[in-house]
Order: sequence, then C-alpha cells, then structure tokens
Amino acid sequence: MGRRSRKRMAEGAPAPGGSSRAERDEARRRRAEGAPARRSYARGRPSIEDRPPAPWGSFPLSEITVLLAIVLVIGGLIVGGDQGVVMFAAGLALGSLAGLEVSIREHFAGYRSHTTLFAGFAFVLVTGLVWYVGDTILAVALAVGAVAFAITFYLARRAFQRASGGLGFRVGGMRG
Repeated sequence: MGRRSRKRMAEGAPAPGGSSRAERDEARRRRAEGAPARRSYARGRPSIEDRPPAPWGSFPLSEITVLLAIVLVIGGLIVGGDQGVVMFAAGLALGSLAGLEVSIREHFAGYRSHTTLFAGFAFVLVTGLVWYVGDTILAVALAVGAVAFAITFYLARRAFQRASGGLGFRVGGMRG
C-alpha cells in the first residue's frame, strides 16, 4: 500500500481540522495510554490471553498427556513386536484425544473454528464403525461416513457461529 500524499502547509497556517500537529500527537498519546495492551475479539485476531481456560485450572494436563503420547509412540517404535504395536497405537490415540480436547474447548468458546477437524473425526469414526461392526462393503461405509461428515460440519459450524457472535470461522489467535 502506498502512502497518501499530503500537501505541504506554510508555516503558521492552521492545520486541517482546527488542531495543530502537537495537539493531535498529544491526543494519540492519551488514547494509547488508555488502550488495552492486547487485541480483542472485535479485531478478528484473538490473542493468546483470550484462549479459553481449561476446566482443571492452570494444571498442564493436555501438555502432560501429549508428552506421554510421544513417549508411548517412541517406546512403541523401539520395543517392536506386539507390545510395541500396542504402545504405538495407545500413543497415537492418547495424543489425538489431547488435541481433540483442546480443539473442543477452543471451538465451543468461539476462540478458533475446528469445524473440519470435528467433521473429519466423525467421518473416520463412523466409517470405521460401519465397516467393522456393521460388516458392510467399503463403499457403503464411506457413503455413511460422508453423511456423518456433512451433518457434523453443519452442526459444528452453527455452534461456532453462536459462540463467536456470528463469525463463520476465525483463524490466527497466535499472532500479536
């Protein structure tokens, strides 16, 4: 974006709007002193302080769960065999649940939209259940999963719109 050109004024000429540059600078300084230090939801970029708090307070449960998941995945790769496969799968499941918990909190607080993540989770879960438990062909399981994706996407999007005050999505959040 280019700078706007300004006409140079002769010294002593009245400033536009009836105020001098010093008066405008002083007014800007006063406004800046009273302004909050962080950006708010109204600007479309929530700050890290706006992140919804965990129900268990400041205890880092999600972070510890992710660390345990990483240890299980690495341990599963090192151990190998049947026990390694179980450790690896448990690590993936635990890490996924920790990420899903944070996503649920952020989504339903209107902090950041995770609509597609929830719809994808529903697709994988429903497709797997229909295929394995329902003992159907894969095409039917995929079709039922696609319907579950569409329904979940619609419901999650509506929930985020209610929580965020009408926004369909919000990205950012980590920017200053």
